[in-house]
Amino acid sequence: MSGPLAGITVIDLTTVIMGPSATQILGDLGADVIKVESPSGDSMRNIGPMRNPGMGPLFLQANRNKRSVVLDLKVTSDMERLQGMLREADVLVSNIRPQAMERLGLDYPCVEKLNPGIIYCAAVGYGAGGPYSGAAVYDDLMQAASGLAGMFERVDGKPRYAPLNICDRVVGLYTTIAIQAALLHREKTGEGQEIEVPMFETMVQFVLADHMGGKAFVPPLGETGYLRLLSRSRGPYATRDGYLSVVVYTDTHWRKFSQAVGRPGLTTDDPRFASMQSRTIHAELAGQLLAEELAKKTSGEWLAFFDEADIPACRVNSVDDLFDDPHLAAVDFFSELDHPSEGKLKVTRPPLRFSRTPLEVRCLAPKLDAAAPTPGPQQSSGSV
Repeated sequence: MSGPLAGITVIDLTTVIMGPSATQILGDLGADVIKVESPSGDSMRNIGPMRNPGMGPLFLQANRNKRSVVLDLKVTSDMERLQGMLREADVLVSNIRPQAMERLGLDYPCVEKLNPGIIYCAAVGYGAGGPYSGAAVYDDLMQAASGLAGMFERVDGKPRYAPLNICDRVVGLYTTIAIQAALLHREKTGEGQEIEVPMFETMVQFVLADHMGGKAFVPPLGETGYLRLLSRSRGPYATRDGYLSVVVYTDTHWRKFSQAVGRPGLTTDDPRFASMQSRTIHAELAGQLLAEELAKKTSGEWLAFFDEADIPACRVNSVDDLFDDPHLAAVDFFSELDHPSEGKLKVTRPPLRFSRTPLEVRCLAPKLDAAAPTPGPQQSSGSV
């Protein structure tokens, strides 16, 4: 094992996206993650194109660097086996609803009796004590409940979802942060503890960090929302032959841009463009000006200018473009590894770099019914 969390054992009772993405990060960081699945397996196994049943791309992308064991927790012998694993583990992560964990005898008071030093992390929909506690959630529901989907209504008149599991991914990151902080506390004090990571509260904080606006003050100084982010003309912007993302943001950026497009007095003579504060208030107008000017030249011509002027800009990639991106190629972001049952797979490496505890893809996502090989590079691990 390599990575800064080498030697840490994690029992993973999570399914779908949020929990598995969190435990995969722990596995990438070197922890020995043991994924416990029911006989039917994680539902994400069955989504998307696949060579073999139960090995779809969403599952493959959230469950590398894990071992797997199939247990029916309603069967006494399987529960006893899990309890034995918990006695030796450092961390338990679950996104099973709290009432179900209590019925199984896997709530924190019960698990603490088995292992007082364990870090017990419950990733839940809503925090304990509120009227929504215990309700089932999915990413779509959290985008709606947290105000994220409603932000789109303020932009173009209709609420909608971001086209990715953004709540699952964000809350997964908070989960890994919380677990690592608890491990650090245990290292200092010897104390285990219970952690609750509620999706709703986490995402509300995430949204309001950008959009609290005038309601950050008591009494309020204005409405909610960061106007630049809510502008309908924010971009990306069409050029003569494509689309660019451009952030003409600081006073220096605007001065250089206005000179380049033949409007040198824009930032001095027009109070709407004179400062960052005024440009934010008039974000719609600023975006319209950018759209008008960028349409006059090709993407290549604009990128050459923006590079010279030190104004942040880039092309708009499709998902398919990422596989041919020259930067990702230069940093060896993608590799092709052989999975024992699925053949050759394209894999992204862990994005973090550690100088003394390097990260690696030790094993690919396990089959549900695989035997238990010793985990190693380019090899899928199976049952514990």
